[in-house]
Amino acid sequence: MQVLQAGRFKLILLEIDPATISAVAQQAGFEARIKDAPRTMVVELLAGKDVPVLLFDAADPANLGWFSRCQFYVDGRTGMVMQTPIQVGNKRDRSGRNMGNGLRVRIAKELPASFRLPGRQALTENVFYMMFNNFLQALTKTGVAVCGGPAVTPLAGRTEAPGVRN
Repeated sequence: MQVLQAGRFKLILLEIDPATISAVAQQAGFEARIKDAPRTMVVELLAGKDVPVLLFDAADPANLGWFSRCQFYVDGRTGMVMQTPIQVGNKRDRSGRNMGNGLRVRIAKELPASFRLPGRQALTENVFYMMFNNFLQALTKTGVAVCGGPAVTPLAGRTEAPGVRN
């Protein structure tokens, strides 16, 4: 981890290792393809055929049980996983439909120096790896809630909007 001074702004620069990210993803049951850039890292995750990705709609009353057990929440308009440096997006197949067992994850490496995880915990590489592992485990075991917005669509539960009843 480095601290970068840019004028009056102070940034934390995380030195995230692609091999470690790949190992964490594989340990959680995902196949990972990584594209590393200076400011971000994009990880394309693909779960096994029998392992669904539990990304569900928080607004659906049928998902109330899942919502109460969630550890991670995704802003559906931006794809940001709340209070983390992670952003998610749906992975699509060749015909343009969402893949039920895949996600695209973008990890920000540059963060404001004031960035804190829940509980006011500072973010370091080791803490990030543990948080990323917890996020991947939640995607396959307990579920991750999508709150509002059309940018990220749910992959589990009722995935279509309820229609008008006559």
